[in-house]
Amino acid sequence: MNGKGHWERIYTTNAPNEVSWFQAKPETSLRMIEASGVGRDGLIIDVGGGASTLVDYLLDAGYKNVSVLDWARGGTEQARARLGSRADEVEWFEADITRFEAPHRWDLWHDRAVFHFLTDAADRAAYRANLFRCVASGGQVVIATFGPEGPRRCSGLDVVRYSPDSLAAEFGAGLTLVESAAELHRTPKGAVQAFNYCRFRLT
Repeated sequence: MNGKGHWERIYTTNAPNEVSWFQAKPETSLRMIEASGVGRDGLIIDVGGGASTLVDYLLDAGYKNVSVLDWARGGTEQARARLGSRADEVEWFEADITRFEAPHRWDLWHDRAVFHFLTDAADRAAYRANLFRCVASGGQVVIATFGPEGPRRCSGLDVVRYSPDSLAAEFGAGLTLVESAAELHRTPKGAVQAFNYCRFRLT
């Protein structure tokens, strides 16, 4: 099964609050986005946002230019249904982030738990290239991955685990690490997953 089919199946066989990455409120992401200094008129993209509630909280906080990208239509359809008429305030993309052709640039790029699924070096290179094309000069990047003590597999797939230093090294001199935070995420089934969140500035 190809990658898109894999994620569509997960979204069609699980309720939004049953997937392992579900968070009722994405506290660390919201804190880092606020700390970034991006204004309420700034452009923010949530890469791999799917059915995440991050978009709800960003709209609640007054952010006016929010985009959500996911490969699986099932995820974004769940988010749109939950948002109701507010879904029209959001820019939606159905795309593979390694092949995404962006119509414009964003001031902040957020990715919780996409990058660590890229086990192939060529896919990571394509992701990096797209990130640098998509983020405006001086923009901010928030990426959360499994930490070194996190799981080796998730949702039936292998992952790559990162410390803040190894993630910074993966992106090279184009991004400057501003802050990092460890988080222990408890899945709906009670498992505990070690995450590292990193906020970078495009240089």
